[in-house]
Amino acid sequence: MKKLALHWKILLGMFLGILFGIVMSNTSFGSGFISDWIKPFGTMFINALKLIAMPLILGSLIKGVSDLKDISKLSVMGGRTIGLYICTTVLAVVIGLILVNTIAPGNTIKESTRKDLMETYQEKAKQKMDAAAEQKESGPLQPLVDLVPDNIFNATTSNRNMLQVIFFAIIFGIGLILIPEKKAKPVKDFFDSFNEVILKFIDLIMITAPYGIFALLAALVVESPSFDLFQALGMYAITLITGLVILIVVYIILVKLFTGKSPLFFMKGISPAQLVAFSTSSSAATLPVTMERVEKHLGVDKEVSSFVLPIGATINMDGTSVYQAIAAVFIAQAFGMDLSISTQLGIIVTASLASIGAAAVPSAGMIMLVMVLGQAGIPEAGLALIFAVDRPLDMCRTITNITGDATVSMLVAKSMGKLD
Repeated sequence: MKKLALHWKILLGMFLGILFGIVMSNTSFGSGFISDWIKPFGTMFINALKLIAMPLILGSLIKGVSDLKDISKLSVMGGRTIGLYICTTVLAVVIGLILVNTIAPGNTIKESTRKDLMETYQEKAKQKMDAAAEQKESGPLQPLVDLVPDNIFNATTSNRNMLQVIFFAIIFGIGLILIPEKKAKPVKDFFDSFNEVILKFIDLIMITAPYGIFALLAALVVESPSFDLFQALGMYAITLITGLVILIVVYIILVKLFTGKSPLFFMKGISPAQLVAFSTSSSAATLPVTMERVEKHLGVDKEVSSFVLPIGATINMDGTSVYQAIAAVFIAQAFGMDLSISTQLGIIVTASLASIGAAAVPSAGMIMLVMVLGQAGIPEAGLALIFAVDRPLDMCRTITNITGDATVSMLVAKSMGKLD
């Protein structure tokens, strides 16, 4: 397996896990064997993802915010860049929520299968539902109150408090920008190194992904061997790809309206970078190609591209935003949970901020999804439902991420008079 790329290993693990689960479900001892000796490895894999979510937020977000120090020199460009990135991110989450509520892929699961899922994850699901019910009974401004932690160390002990950690990381990063650079440098260097360690930690975790996914899928097949579960998973994948395509169409329309460039010009110019993004699943790895295409083929001045695109690779993850919204609601639908409007508004905020904190590396969006699920009171065990198709969809998400970066760079360049 050493010669295979990671995504092929994950797909192989998925296939073998399903096959093994089907075979074992037809034996008298299979269910017990998988539950005792296979499923624990899948649980450990999910626990590792949950373990890394909090430090990833701190490292990525503090680094991302503190890297924006050039905004003091380029305040107009910086303000427009951040403003556009925030707008496209929120738009992406809204598109995802509209699609998943309209298509409702999770509702295709039969009630009997849903009951099996609920029984399997009964304790965790009940805890999340109780927390969600308690949140509904709170006052209208309670989400704002909950945003500000009274103790950052307490906030970091639970993935349900991720918004508090994000709030702290943003304020901390702003503080680093505002103090003299000489004094900020040691702290910034620490978080730069801290972020590199966390990214390496993700690499190590993802090495185990094929085996974790094998265990998760084998357990899922044995515990809920209904075909409709996998049919719903296919509908989920179609819903997400539809959302990503719609978002790219929106980018094309924005480019046409505000720069006058034709859709063919834009797509021809950025397509090589899109192919690299698809193959690497990493906005960061694609960044050199994105910059080259944007500067030489889309007519964006280097002064703009060198400022806008690196920031975009760090904080602008529109494809990830669509994914987190659709995945969260899909898992809730699979568990028979009815998410209120206020909870879905919370998903907009959380998914938008989570995409900012998501590292520009493969599968980081899955780790950030842990935060979105926890904040919305959705059982995190539902991650097992979508792991099977995450890698190929991650490749598609990265295409949308870098296309969004290129779009914003063109809009900013046009507004600054620096677009050919």
